[in-house]
Amino acid sequence: MSNMVTIESKPAQGSPPRRTAPAQAEAKAALPAASAPGPTASQGLQLTERAIKRIRVAMAKEGVSPEEGGLRLGVMGGGCSGLSYSIKFDTQPRERDRIYLFDGVRVFVDPKSFLYLHGMTLDYEETLMRQGFNFINPNSTHSCGCGSSFSS
Repeated sequence: MSNMVTIESKPAQGSPPRRTAPAQAEAKAALPAASAPGPTASQGLQLTERAIKRIRVAMAKEGVSPEEGGLRLGVMGGGCSGLSYSIKFDTQPRERDRIYLFDGVRVFVDPKSFLYLHGMTLDYEETLMRQGFNFINPNSTHSCGCGSSFSS
């Protein structure tokens, strides 16, 4: 199933706790790198080249540092089908986040959301009819017409 979602274009409010130097070094050592053209895989999460390019442009426009900040992907309760996708910028990862690196773009996923997002691909579509991020999620068993809600 695939769903279209537009990005929230301002950094998350509040400051999550900063990581200590050893934790940052450990997180960087654990960063999976992906640089192949087309969809790039990173331990169960994929971003297409179109999505990576669009994220870079939006991060630059919003002043989000690629070294510190990144794109936060998540799942929240609610929506027509029970769950909805969350996509926004964050100034830094949180303590228990999984951190992925795709050609210089960092993606943060909290442990709860990872259960639903594992195996999904994030694409960006820009046509005459639609423009936005597209979650292609094999874990989704049903989605509704709004395009941002699903169930698994």
